Amino acid sequence: MKATKTLVTGGVRSGKSTLAEARCGDFASVTYLTPGYPADPERDPEWAARVAAHRLRRPSSWTTVETIDLAGALRAASEPVLIDCLGTWLTRSLDAWGAWEKPPADWPRPFEEALRALAEAWAACPYPAIAVTNEVGWGVVSEHRSGRLFADLLGRTNQAIAQVSDEVVLVVAGRPISL
Repeated sequence: MKATKTLVTGGVRSGKSTLAEARCGDFASVTYLTPGYPADPERDPEWAARVAAHRLRRPSSWTTVETIDLAGALRAASEPVLIDCLGTWLTRSLDAWGAWEKPPADWPRPFEEALRALAEAWAACPYPAIAVTNEVGWGVVSEHRSGRLFADLLGRTNQAIAQVSDEVVLVVAGRPISL
C-alpha cells in the first residue's frame, strides 16, 4: 500500500467529502479524523444533521476520531487516514487561541507552529491519507475581519498541505479535476 497524500479542495457542498470517502473505498479500514465541534442537536440542529449525514455514509469498519490535534493523530496513525476538514480544524484552532478578537501580532506563533507540525505529520504519515478542505480564494474579500482572517489562514494552510501532497483534486459540482 503506497502512502500517497491527496488534498481534496472545493467550495461548500461541492462533493468534496463524498469524493474523499469514495477514494477510501478500497481500504478495509480507515481512521476518519474530524476536528469539528461535537454535534449538539439542541444547540445547533443544522450542524448535527450534517454530522449525522456524514456518519451514515461511512462504513462501520471506519474509526472516527474527533480531535483538533491532527498532527498527533497523523503521527499515531496505524491505517489509512481521512481528515474532514482542514477548515474546521482552523476554526477550532482560532477559537482555542482566542484569535478572533486579538490582533494578529498577539497570536501568530501558535498558527505557524500548528501548521508546520500538521504539514510535517502529513508528509511523514506512513499510510495513504486524504484531507478535505474548502477553497476560499474565489469569492470577494470579506468586509469582516474574521472572514478575512479565516480566508487568509486557510489559504496558507491549503498551500502548505498541497506542497507536501502527491495529488491535489479540485471538486466543482461533484466533478473532480486533478491539479
